[in-house]
Amino acid sequence: MANWKNLDTLASYKALESKKGSVDLKKEMSGENGAKRVKTYSVPMACGMAFNYAAKQVDDSIVDALGELAKEAELTEKFAELYNGAVINTGEKRLVLHQLTRGQLGTDVIADNVNKREFYVTQQNRIAEFANAVHAGKIANAAGEKFTTVVQIGIGGSDLGPRAMYLALENWAKTNGCFKMEAKFISNVDPDDAAGVLRTIDVAHSLFVLVSKSGTTLETLTNESFVKDTLAKAGLDASKHMIAVTSETSPLASSKDYLAAFFMDDYIGGRFSSCSAVGGAVLSLAFGPEVFAKFLAGAAEEDKLATNTDIRKNPAMLDALIGVYERNVLGYPCTAVLPYSQALSRFPAHLQQADMESNGKTVNRFGEPVNYVTGPVIFGEPGTNGQHSFYQLLHQGTDIIPLQFIGFRNNQAGSDVVIQGSTSQQKLCANVAAQIVAFACGKEDENLNKNFQGSRPSSIIVGDQLTPEALGALLSHFENKIMFQGFTWNVNSFDQEGVQLGKVLAKKVLAHETEGALKEYSDLLNI
Repeated sequence: MANWKNLDTLASYKALESKKGSVDLKKEMSGENGAKRVKTYSVPMACGMAFNYAAKQVDDSIVDALGELAKEAELTEKFAELYNGAVINTGEKRLVLHQLTRGQLGTDVIADNVNKREFYVTQQNRIAEFANAVHAGKIANAAGEKFTTVVQIGIGGSDLGPRAMYLALENWAKTNGCFKMEAKFISNVDPDDAAGVLRTIDVAHSLFVLVSKSGTTLETLTNESFVKDTLAKAGLDASKHMIAVTSETSPLASSKDYLAAFFMDDYIGGRFSSCSAVGGAVLSLAFGPEVFAKFLAGAAEEDKLATNTDIRKNPAMLDALIGVYERNVLGYPCTAVLPYSQALSRFPAHLQQADMESNGKTVNRFGEPVNYVTGPVIFGEPGTNGQHSFYQLLHQGTDIIPLQFIGFRNNQAGSDVVIQGSTSQQKLCANVAAQIVAFACGKEDENLNKNFQGSRPSSIIVGDQLTPEALGALLSHFENKIMFQGFTWNVNSFDQEGVQLGKVLAKKVLAHETEGALKEYSDLLNI
């Protein structure tokens, strides 16, 4: 059994603190020195990608110290306990099995008298069979016509991850002849969200996927009623247009209101559910089950790298511990995720939930207060849009914000045009290369308004093209990074009590059981 200790009790962390400020990034990234770092400070990832950390404020000595921290914190052992079925989610007393949805890293995991790997594969096979039947027209609307649109109804992890994955692969699928159905998403309980989506689709040819693990999520059930009302007004039987993704024990599991129900379980957290039936149903319907299988394969390949004990061969662990160094030793409060790929436009929003809901904690896994900072604020937008938005603060603001770039050598469309001597993709890649060096090296100018101090750290994940396999590997990398950071901070990354209080108070407002400020705000909003 691994030992769970607070970060500030570890001797290796104290040794790491002594290295604060020992790397002059501006100097390290200049001239031949910088060229050497770019070539050598890189770790292979799955699917031909690489994690390059040349522009981070680290050197070999600091990486060695991070390796010692990984050993003392027993990160590899804790990951092994997780994928072998230990109760890692101490808050809810649950196993954590999202990696098992895409492959088996260790021993058989038996929970509730069920082999969980077999359970997840069974659901994937059921979804594949259903999706193939829809695509073939064997499952069709009342007029016998094919469904052309799939609409996912869910919130939080039931929306952010699957939506980000769909958008990431939409153009790739169209280019490669794999595009089967357009996907839309309804998440916000704001009626304008559902109404806006429903106005853009032909409901008679639409299939709706209701996602709720418990079957009781207020926002999701409210939106389901909104959709059912729209279907009824169109003279359509909602039960012939809806499927459910839920747990086997929820009220939705055996309801006649759905064409079919596909199952997840309590061991898959919402923000980690893109590889489960939550993402599997909508992605298999949109692109075909073969594409979803490739996505899972890429994630599984990257998961294997996360088991490596050598930090220089474990990109997720190295990324995680550099982040701990930046957060706890250098004192940087935020991290910006900057994909230079329009297909990843919603990927930062997904990581915002995955990271901040996981590691935004003030107590350790035993419920005791910690005396150090934990998860950073995550934000981001795709480049080059972000350059014309918030990069001013990143370059010259008073806070230093570490950056995580993502870039690909080739686009998904398979075509491009040459304008002023270079293609659009070359211009995109030129921008990300320029930004990394600009942030690291800066520019001196007597006019302080035009002076760039530099020493702004960044990393980049580089790949050839954003394919289903590469997307799966990318998702796995960040999920495992979040996990390793949570292990290091000794927090429970797999519950989310912080989102519950607002829900409880909202129910009191709707039941008119309010007083004090809550009543006044309720009156102000005319509830």
